[in-house]
Amino acid sequence: MRRPDAKDNPEIRARMREIAEHRRRFGYRRIGVLLAREGMAMNKKKLYRLYSEERLTVRKRKKRKRAMGSRTPMPAAGAPNMRWSVDFVSDTFGASRRFRTLAVVDDCTRECIGLVADTSIGGARVTRELDAMMRVYGAPACIVSDNGTEFTSRAALEWQGKTGVGWHYIDPGKPQQNAYVESFNGRLRDECLNETAFESLTHARRVLALWRHDYNHVRPHSALDGATPAEARAAGGWPGSPDGRSSRPLPAVLKTS
Repeated sequence: MRRPDAKDNPEIRARMREIAEHRRRFGYRRIGVLLAREGMAMNKKKLYRLYSEERLTVRKRKKRKRAMGSRTPMPAAGAPNMRWSVDFVSDTFGASRRFRTLAVVDDCTRECIGLVADTSIGGARVTRELDAMMRVYGAPACIVSDNGTEFTSRAALEWQGKTGVGWHYIDPGKPQQNAYVESFNGRLRDECLNETAFESLTHARRVLALWRHDYNHVRPHSALDGATPAEARAAGGWPGSPDGRSSRPLPAVLKTS
C-alpha cells in the first residue's frame, strides 16, 4: 500500500498558519507579503495552493442584524408628542477628548426635548434618559432613529416592549428620513458647537443647557412662523393638562386669521 506523499514546504505552511491565526482578516496576498519579508517568497499560484490546502480562507462577515422596528408607517407629527426624533452629535473638549450628545426633538413643535452630553452613551443610558424626558413631557407615540447600536441594542428593544412606545428605524444610509433631527443637528453645530471651545465636559453640559433653553424659549423658528418651540407646544396643548389644552393664550404668530 502506497503511503500518501508528505506535504511540501512544511515550514512555510506552519508559518502561514501562525500568521493567519494572529491576523485573522488577512487573505493570502497579505500573508504572502509577510512571508516574503521573512525570506519565504514564492509565486502567487503556489502561495494560493498552500493557502487553500491549509484551509485559511477568510470567512465573509455576515451583515449585522438590524432592528426592523414597527412595520407601520410613521405617524404624522400633527400634535406635541406624536413623534420624537433622536440622534447623536459629536464634538471635543480639552486636549481633543471626544464627547457625544444625545439630541431628542419633538417633530411637531421642533422643541428640543433633551441634550445629553457624555464621553460614552450606550443603549441602557439612552433608555434611562428617555424615561427622564417622558416624566417631564409625557410619552411620545413614536420615536424615529437610525440603526445605530445604541438604538438597536437589547436594552432599547426591551424598553420599547416595556413602555409600549413605537420605534421607527429609518432605512440605512438615508438620513433624510430623519430630517427633523438632522436639521436640528445642523443648527446645534452651527450656532453652538462650532462657536465654542469647550474646556471640559462640565463646561460643555452647561453651554448646551443654556443653548437649549434659548432655542426652546427665545429663538424664533421659521417653520413656526416666528414662534418659539415652547409657544408651539403651548398652542398644541400640554400632554399632562386635564383637558389636553394649555390655559395660556395662543401667541399672535400662531393665531389663525
